[in-house]
Order: sequence, then C-alpha cells, then structure tokens
Amino acid sequence: MSASPSPIVLASTSWTRQTILKNAGVPFEAVASGVDEEAAKAGLLAEEVTPRDVADALAEIKAVKVSRRRPGLVIGSDQTLELKGRLFDKVDTLEAARARLLELRGEIHKLHSGVVVARDGQPIWRIVETAKLSVRPFSEAWLDGYLERKGEQILSSVGCYMLEGEGLQMFDRIDGDYFTILGLPMTGLLDFLRLHGALQA
Repeated sequence: MSASPSPIVLASTSWTRQTILKNAGVPFEAVASGVDEEAAKAGLLAEEVTPRDVADALAEIKAVKVSRRRPGLVIGSDQTLELKGRLFDKVDTLEAARARLLELRGEIHKLHSGVVVARDGQPIWRIVETAKLSVRPFSEAWLDGYLERKGEQILSSVGCYMLEGEGLQMFDRIDGDYFTILGLPMTGLLDFLRLHGALQA
C-alpha cells in the first residue's frame, strides 16, 4: 500500500500563483505567510543584497515561516524587478504606474523569480530563474489608453504590465520562461514535487 502523498502548502495568497498551480493540476492549500515583506526587504537592501538574491531570500523567509506551523512541503516564492542594478517595488497609484512604465520604456529589465520549498522549518530545495524583457518605445498616447482600459488591476504587478494580457503589447523582445515572468517557475518545481512523492511520477 503506497504512502499518502505529502501535503503541499503555498505560502502565499497570490491569485496568480494559485491559478498557476491549479492549472497545472497541483493539489495545495494557500496560506498567508504573515511575513512583513517590506521590513525584510529593507533589511536585505541595507546589507546590499542583489535584487536576484532578495527574491531568493524572501522566498525562503516565507516558506520557512509557514513550514514551522504546517506539515508537508511548503512553497515560498517571491519576484523582484531589476533595472540597471536597482530593485523596484510595487506602486500604489495609477500616476506612479505611469511613471514606472515611462521609466521602463525603451529599456531592458530583469524579473527574478525565486522559489524555495521548506519542510519542518528548513529549506530543502530552491531555484531562482531570471527573465529579460525589452520594452518597446511606445507612445504616451498608447500608454494613457492602456492605463484607462486596465485601471488599478495593473497595480498587482511590480512591472504594471500584466504580460498575460494586453501588457504583452509593451514588449519587442522577451527572453525567459513564461512562468518565471508570472512569478512562479514551474518545471523544476514540478520535478521536485514528483521526486518527493507529492505528485504522481
């Protein structure tokens, strides 16, 4: 008789990450991490941690914190946006989103997506994937129309573009995995979950 599969917990209430796992047929429970991300990020930046390593560290903090109180495999994830070596946070208003997109216009930026799996309060697997995105030199008229059509929903994305929708029109080149861009690299994670009996091989 085969052992019961390890429960899978997502240390996040992100709608996008939950949708990715559901669409991939992964059974899981979503739990808020309770991590003060801004404070943790500020501490990391004070130590001059790179944007890539910030994504990795925050993913670990979330996974470990939830894993201390929940059994099974706990998935923590985080994504950072880097432009010219500088880390960008999410913005709160459409005015700030407009300024963000104008800053990205005509530039190449990076999205770093980190995933850490923890069990019994200890990290046991991790990956950080990076995508490079080249933003076309769009007109301000196009940008204003985009902001009017999409509204505040774009504030859920650090880049304010939501690549899975009309935001795709902002780019003239994309190098990287689609799921990395959405914030949850999947192929390596699925391999890990199968290896540890959480998914059928």
